[in-house]
Amino acid sequence: MSRGLLALPRPGLRWLPVWRRNFLVWRKLALPSVLGNLADPLIYMLGLGYGLGGLLPAVQGVDYVQFLAAGTIVASTMNAATFEALYSAFSRMHVQKTWDAMLNTPLSLDQVLTGELVWAATKSLLSGSAILLVIAALGLAASPLALCIVPVIFLTGLAFAALALIVCALAPSYDFFMYYFTLFITPMLLLSGVFFPTDQLPALVQAVAAWLPLAHAVQLARPLLLGHLPSDVATHLAALLAMAGSCFWIATALTRRRLLK
Repeated sequence: MSRGLLALPRPGLRWLPVWRRNFLVWRKLALPSVLGNLADPLIYMLGLGYGLGGLLPAVQGVDYVQFLAAGTIVASTMNAATFEALYSAFSRMHVQKTWDAMLNTPLSLDQVLTGELVWAATKSLLSGSAILLVIAALGLAASPLALCIVPVIFLTGLAFAALALIVCALAPSYDFFMYYFTLFITPMLLLSGVFFPTDQLPALVQAVAAWLPLAHAVQLARPLLLGHLPSDVATHLAALLAMAGSCFWIATALTRRRLLK
């Protein structure tokens, strides 16, 4: 890649109209979208949490459904950000040519990508916050510290949206996304402490899992939901921020090569 393609993103503030455009389109189908994002994680949480959880002893000192609740929040956040930055962004870039139309205005590609990144994180924030409200209504939030999960949701959404934009920049078609889900998203969902404590895993797998972005989100969200301050807060926040920043830089460089070459 040339030096220009590898330059750091320069978003400025002109990404706001891109975010607003996506929001206005989403608003027309807001209710079905929110309900759709709620249904799948809540089915898992209620089915596994109350069904399977009724057969299990306490996990890390709490009922299994309460243990699972925090994992459900961040897993739903990951999925919402990933789907938006993959399928929806790819449609706007490759199929509908919405990005081409935007690039015929004073907007730069960096600003279009920033708008897509922040919109995907915003959509994941709506999804994760809705699930947090349901969890609180079920009495599974132990203290007001659970409100601190909201910024964790947004930061998690940024990290996974940036990762997904890399895949979006490389994808020749929608089918390509299945490799990402099969080889990365699904294994991470199983290894990051969403469904069971990671100390049940072999030592080598634990060491690898500790580096996964979803694991950092789980380590922040679960203590907050249970009314405790997380340990190593700075480490987990820095890991998610570093993931979001570095992946967005890579996504920007790859998208420049794809659209501006």
